[in-house]
Amino acid sequence: MPFQPLQNPIGFGASDFIELFLASTLVLLVLLWRPYIRPFCLNLSTRTAVSMLVLAILPVGLRLLLLTHHPVPTPDIYDEFSHLLVADTLRHFRFANPTHPLHQFFETFFVLQQPTYSSIYPIGQGIALAIGHALFRNPWAGVLLSTAAFCSLCYWMLIGWTTPLWALAGGFLAVIEFGPLNPWMNSYWGGAFAAAAGCLVFGSMPRLKDTGRLNYAVLLGLGLGLSLLTRPYESIFLTLSLILFFLSVWRQLTLRAAAAVIVATLPAVGVMLLQDKQVTGNWLTLPYVLSQYQYGVPASLTFQPNPVPHRELTPQQEMEYKSQLAFRDGDKGTFKAYLLRLEYRVRFYRFFSLPSLFVALPFFLLGFRKYRFTWLLLTIVCFALGINFFPAFQLHYLSPLTCIFLLVSILSLERLSSFGRGGAEATQFVVFLCLIHFALWYSLHLLDNRGFSQEVRQYETWDGLNHQNPQRRIVVKEQLASLPGKLLVFVRYSQRHIFQDEWVYNEAEIDRARIVWARDLGPQENDKLRTHYRDRTPLLLEPDVSPPELTPYEP
Repeated sequence: MPFQPLQNPIGFGASDFIELFLASTLVLLVLLWRPYIRPFCLNLSTRTAVSMLVLAILPVGLRLLLLTHHPVPTPDIYDEFSHLLVADTLRHFRFANPTHPLHQFFETFFVLQQPTYSSIYPIGQGIALAIGHALFRNPWAGVLLSTAAFCSLCYWMLIGWTTPLWALAGGFLAVIEFGPLNPWMNSYWGGAFAAAAGCLVFGSMPRLKDTGRLNYAVLLGLGLGLSLLTRPYESIFLTLSLILFFLSVWRQLTLRAAAAVIVATLPAVGVMLLQDKQVTGNWLTLPYVLSQYQYGVPASLTFQPNPVPHRELTPQQEMEYKSQLAFRDGDKGTFKAYLLRLEYRVRFYRFFSLPSLFVALPFFLLGFRKYRFTWLLLTIVCFALGINFFPAFQLHYLSPLTCIFLLVSILSLERLSSFGRGGAEATQFVVFLCLIHFALWYSLHLLDNRGFSQEVRQYETWDGLNHQNPQRRIVVKEQLASLPGKLLVFVRYSQRHIFQDEWVYNEAEIDRARIVWARDLGPQENDKLRTHYRDRTPLLLEPDVSPPELTPYEP
């Protein structure tokens, strides 16, 4: 049906259809809530294993339904390629790869070439991608599995803090907020893996306090270890939050439980030290630190006067870019610059809560007489202040805290519902609005080829799905796939090249890859690589041409 007022029988425009959809959906939910939905949810919430299975399957199933219009994401950012290198390296059962004899051709962002050819990142996200490749021959499957684990563990974590019904509501909120429409599920950067680790930590803490059982201490240590392998710096604040929690109940924490937490964390510490040794040659030198020593400030912290010209910035990328400009324009060594960064980054926290939930958040403040409410706020403040010391900021830096944001939302709704019948009805209304919010945007993506859907999508606050999938890379990838045999692609940039737009990324075993990407270092130097790869067809890629040109290489 056309969405112009004068092109359909009832004279509705696009905004009229949206309003009709919202109103009819809300009425339907209200009518079905008490006789059908509420009894079903009550029964499901008491069956922990079934609930966790449903919450694991739901985000994956919903995302797979979108594959027609939103295919498997194509990596585009240097962080993604670096994590994929970790996964490929782990698939060969090692932490580092030998240095290539002609490594000067393969220099690229966030990848070490000496003393080993390795990613600069910890292995956590790489583990998830490697598992996905091992099970389904596609690293993105690891992203889907991480999201499934996170949504499932959110419910388990919340049961330790609230009733099963509210925990189930929190699990569905996790699916809505961090499922098929979320950037974490539609890229290779990570987020869900570290968030699942946070669920293990924050879900084990109240159980360990109440029961003292060692299995919860082991789960807590396992969560800390997984967080350490994914976000080492943020794990400092995760540990500090743990200490703050047990300060008031330290007498209830036995030495056996404390020892179990430490012992369960030690394997991750050992793996991290072993990675340091194999990658950098030193047990205590992180690959990221060695990269800073060799290359200076990372590319993501080096500022350009203008954003990348060939690609429109999503709202999230635009906010990050403006935040970096604010940092660049300020004095990096002053407390004023620190406050400037903090003030600008607060708005990023909107990512962890739907708009409807802000109505209930003030009711969270009414519970500060209880230490758990105070501790939750202290944990968020601790993370915010600690991460703010780092000059760059990405949303997945806060990923271990994701379940805490969900817990705050659920406790706020729970407090709101305690205010008599009016409070309960207001809570139901807020929850229904969250469902409608998801149903609206999901349906628009499901009908992605419609003109109406494409027009409305531009107003989506957090642009997570890959409807801005890097077409330039996809076109070049298809051209290369159509060529037979082994290929050697020299990448030649123009003088006005935006250096963050990097194309030289290779597999863990460069010489065995079908396609080898190399920097164009000039005819004389290039001859060395052509001699090394006599069995490969040399090509030249000029990515700064619009569209990118792929031609036979001629010196």
